[in-house]
Amino acid sequence: MSRGESWRTRLWRLGFNFFPAYRGTGARVAYIAGDWREIRVKLPLSWRTRNYVGTIFGGSMYGAIDPMYMLMLIKVLGPEYVVWDKTATIRFRRPGRRTLFATFVITEADLAEIREGVARAGKYEKEFPVHLADASGEVHAIFQKGVHVSRRDR
Repeated sequence: MSRGESWRTRLWRLGFNFFPAYRGTGARVAYIAGDWREIRVKLPLSWRTRNYVGTIFGGSMYGAIDPMYMLMLIKVLGPEYVVWDKTATIRFRRPGRRTLFATFVITEADLAEIREGVARAGKYEKEFPVHLADASGEVHAIFQKGVHVSRRDR
């Protein structure tokens, strides 16, 4: 489902990677689709992300994935919607001893579900699963990110 980066999303990616709060996680945004429906991040094991026992710090893992779905939905849904991060759960499966990757995707079905839920109840909450995995596909952490969406005119 690869879409090309636009010059605008490339600038967003560069800005994101220099933004101090995100830069501090040690993660880097590697790709933002021109339509904001896909983002890829990578989180290397380095002196910045290493914890006391030599694996990737759980806070770096969470920080790497935290703002993505909220930001994507803000961009895709447009200014008539309000989007907030609402919940998050983490299940650590194995220690991160090498670079980890995550891909965030918003589908047409996701957008239809959100718009329908907001139209029906005035607000809607949706959970998105996120897997942090190594290059071989082995999952090291599973996250559930919950977002709240409502109409701006509410």
